[in-house]
Amino acid sequence: MSTKTIAIPPSFMLGAAASAWQTEGWIDKREGQDSWPDLWYKHDRHVWHEGYGPAVATNFYQRFREDVELMKQAGLTHYRTSINWSRFLTDYEQGVVDERYAAYYDELFDEMQRHGIVPMICLEHYELPGYLLETYGGWASKKVVELYLLYAEKVFERFHAKVSRWFTFNEPIVVQTRVYLDALRWPYEQNTGTWMQWNHHKNLATAKVVKLFREKGYPGTVGCILNPEVTYPRSRAPHDVQAAERYDLFYNRVFLDPMVKGHYPPELIALLEKHQVSWDYTEEELAIIAENTVDELGINLYYPHRVKTPSRAWHPETPFHPAYYYEPFELPGRKMNTSRGWEILPEIIYEMAMRIKNDYGNIPWFVAESGMGVENEGQFRNAAGTIDDDYRIDFIAAHLYQTLRAREEGANCLGYMLWAFTDNVSPMNAFKNRYGLIEIDLNHQRDRRPKKSAAWFRKLRDERQLTLTIDDQWK
Repeated sequence: MSTKTIAIPPSFMLGAAASAWQTEGWIDKREGQDSWPDLWYKHDRHVWHEGYGPAVATNFYQRFREDVELMKQAGLTHYRTSINWSRFLTDYEQGVVDERYAAYYDELFDEMQRHGIVPMICLEHYELPGYLLETYGGWASKKVVELYLLYAEKVFERFHAKVSRWFTFNEPIVVQTRVYLDALRWPYEQNTGTWMQWNHHKNLATAKVVKLFREKGYPGTVGCILNPEVTYPRSRAPHDVQAAERYDLFYNRVFLDPMVKGHYPPELIALLEKHQVSWDYTEEELAIIAENTVDELGINLYYPHRVKTPSRAWHPETPFHPAYYYEPFELPGRKMNTSRGWEILPEIIYEMAMRIKNDYGNIPWFVAESGMGVENEGQFRNAAGTIDDDYRIDFIAAHLYQTLRAREEGANCLGYMLWAFTDNVSPMNAFKNRYGLIEIDLNHQRDRRPKKSAAWFRKLRDERQLTLTIDDQWK
């Protein structure tokens, strides 16, 4: 054990993230402006913890001025959120802007500028308009790609003078994986071909938005927020190594490769063909993807993924799923966040940084989400009423250390951002597991109270250095 101090460069971002649907609530939302999470909540409220969902969320829509002040107090240099596509337009086919909702963002960006906080904006953080899902099948349709491009055009026209860091999606693989691969979320359908079609159309939509942004000559950059999992095989045996490589192909490289390298991995295409997974693409679309790669990446990292080769044969009547090639593996003795059932391994950030450096041209990137969700945080409240979340401070310190260590070794990493600034609604978990530097009190009109970690994070920003006790696993 030893104490180590590592410098935080002046330009290194120390921020936090959220999304529109998880924070804003439904106030001023018009009839017909439901997003996919809104419809899921309306159809299946019972699966959301204690019935909490996006209807009220944290009421950021009305309380953003108060929250921006808290961002400043907590030392954020940057704040990433989304614009809710389902609310930004009143007519998705014609691109008619909801001026009331757009004016709210004008005010938000102005308030952030006054407090010296840089906005970073996603165009879609699961907020596919419900109308487009029900009318066209969502991202299974090429029509939706064109309507998304129209939406992006309207957003850029409105806000290009106030925002210069744009991202096409947050975690573009997640919705279709939960709905069409695993059938865990509404509308519950297992169809691997639909899953791959959604993947392709989001890759295509990203390329088209990049092309539009550059043709218009707007200042700034367009990237995407991905959630590739650092995947470890159970053993060094070839069969386990192959299981990890196959997992990586289906869940990581399906977006990393086209967005950064401009093409899908040939091995992925071959496996999809082998299993007769049908998805529609054209040579013209592949050319657009090849010619319009992203400027930067955000990478969401929470836990490692461990797999082994399957122990049983695939049932012949079960449609193909990537799990044909792997089974989950739980490492004995692993350190755990027992609230979420997630392994804690700070080195995943260093591993991902080196992979981006060595395999993806050292493209500019940043840790876009990293955080620790804990259940029943009220038990850690001190006599003054503040939550003493030392576990969160330790988690952030360990992961930030790995980020800075990788940067010192040449990784082109621009910053570290927390999930999340405040506690907020998560799919199904609602407010069960709390992630924020700022507590949201559901029993008292959603009052805000900084946790111990907020003052610690502010000190990081002010002193620009991280001091921590490290053991062998962090070296």
